[in-house]
Amino acid sequence: MFDSSVDEVKNRLSVTDVVGQYIKLQKAGVNYRAVCPFHSEKKPSFFVSPARQMWHCFGCGAGGGIFDFVMKIEGVEFGDALRFLAQKAGVELKRQDPKLRTERQRLYEICELAARFFEKQLAQSQIGQEAKKYLLDRKITEDSVKKWRVGYSPDAWTSLCDFLVGQGYSRDEAVKAGLAIKKETSGSQSAAGSSYFDRFRGRIMFPVCDIQGQVIGFGGRVFKSDDPAKYVNSPATILYDKGKILYGLDKAKVEVRKKDTCILVEGYVDAIMVAQSSYENVVATSGTALTPYQLQLLKRYSENLFTAFDMDVAGDTATKRGIDLAQAQGFNVKVIVMPQGKDPADVTAENPASFGELQEKASSIMDFYFESARLKYDLQSAEGKTRTAKMLLPILKRIPNAIELAHWRQKLAELLKIKEEDVAEELKKSRSAVRPDYEAKVLTDAPEPLAAPRSRKEILEERVVSLLLKYKDKVKQLSEHHRQLFSEPMQAIIGSLSSPVLAASFAGNGAISEPKLEYLLLRAESEENDEEAVGQEIAIALEELSSLAVRNRLQTVASAIKEAEAANDAEKTQVLLREFHALSEELHKDL
Repeated sequence: MFDSSVDEVKNRLSVTDVVGQYIKLQKAGVNYRAVCPFHSEKKPSFFVSPARQMWHCFGCGAGGGIFDFVMKIEGVEFGDALRFLAQKAGVELKRQDPKLRTERQRLYEICELAARFFEKQLAQSQIGQEAKKYLLDRKITEDSVKKWRVGYSPDAWTSLCDFLVGQGYSRDEAVKAGLAIKKETSGSQSAAGSSYFDRFRGRIMFPVCDIQGQVIGFGGRVFKSDDPAKYVNSPATILYDKGKILYGLDKAKVEVRKKDTCILVEGYVDAIMVAQSSYENVVATSGTALTPYQLQLLKRYSENLFTAFDMDVAGDTATKRGIDLAQAQGFNVKVIVMPQGKDPADVTAENPASFGELQEKASSIMDFYFESARLKYDLQSAEGKTRTAKMLLPILKRIPNAIELAHWRQKLAELLKIKEEDVAEELKKSRSAVRPDYEAKVLTDAPEPLAAPRSRKEILEERVVSLLLKYKDKVKQLSEHHRQLFSEPMQAIIGSLSSPVLAASFAGNGAISEPKLEYLLLRAESEENDEEAVGQEIAIALEELSSLAVRNRLQTVASAIKEAEAANDAEKTQVLLREFHALSEELHKDL
């Protein structure tokens, strides 16, 4: 059943559809190319082959099929990837299959049941109806309440826990899902134990979903309660990590890619209100700083960000540091300036069209910083100029592009009415606006796997074979000596290039794995070469392979000479020395 389900899913889903749901693909001949989502790069080296139903990044070495892609990009096990793709393909899986009943799967089920429980409470309970009226009074529509699955958690200690137990789940699992809290009780040894209570009580509930729309956590806003905490959010679980999730991205991703723009707001209600005002390319940070992981997630869809929340340029806020990091990573950031004392939810509630007007007036992040400084300080005084420079110089220092940096350096000189050389001098002394420890966090938080190191011989072999696969007539350049320089699997490919159906010539012979062959064929298709220079490139590579073979043999002989000398074997030593000198002369001749 397991194998047949996998095959059925593969047959129903296209690799371009699956991968294209996460990143922007561009046509490149018979294949597609994109910027790799698994490591930082500017030039696209990630290719997708519809014919072979595979993907591969020639930069970091990652590659495989649809299951490998989902497992890697979502960080999930095979069973979870199969469950998600099966649902997408309309393939029914047997729920009792133990391979699919992972801990993650059970927690997904618990979160989904909790979302339904909260929805029902909002719709049917008396206080839930009051909470719903509150939402409608804030101009959140009925359709938005349903679309975003807004609910209500009863103001009771164990209502959700009791419901989940009745559905066959344990209270410990509710704790693992972040929906309950376990409290150890004190007393005599016989009376000691633990008690469980709901984490969310008397709150309007906003389910938080992963990129596929599966509920993984919640945010709860206080309602008719004296709880001082206005919002309570799910803790970190194996499903939910607030630094890796953007609220609403599951609903916004298509529009973000279509418009090539993402609107960033701070809260759940802000996102809902902006989305229902026809700006569906909106996501919320839920009041936290943008993390490197979230930025890399957004970069799959667009590099253009519009912020619509408080940006105190003078303050060292977490929000500002996240935006600074986005700019440093190459995002084009613009600021939608909100009217004093209002947030996006307020603006859209008064007049939905006004948000679009504010977006049209959005300024670039640098223009915003400069205008904020101009309004904040007295630029006629020495103190005002000093404070302005202290605020803006660190911001300038993080600009990665030299031409853009020169532009803003000149602007700052004009603003302060000083020489540009003085600005350049002070710029050298200034610290980056993104703290060093925060910059370092990019390396630890961002998913950036590296390919396993390959030897120079492997790199040269793959390069030559990929060229031969594309230009088969060049195989005549290889003498028998040249062919012996390659590993056995590569020799098998070279020897089979005359076959009309290349893949068939390797079926079942074990010479080379099918994924490796598919990788080489994709590489052959994907690379752009000057056909006239291909022969010369192959010749150079063959010369280097020959030199490598001689060097490797020299090392072997040198080791053998040491062993022979240690054993006082004079005759063997002399034979090896003659071979060593002959190899040295051959290597010198090649050079």
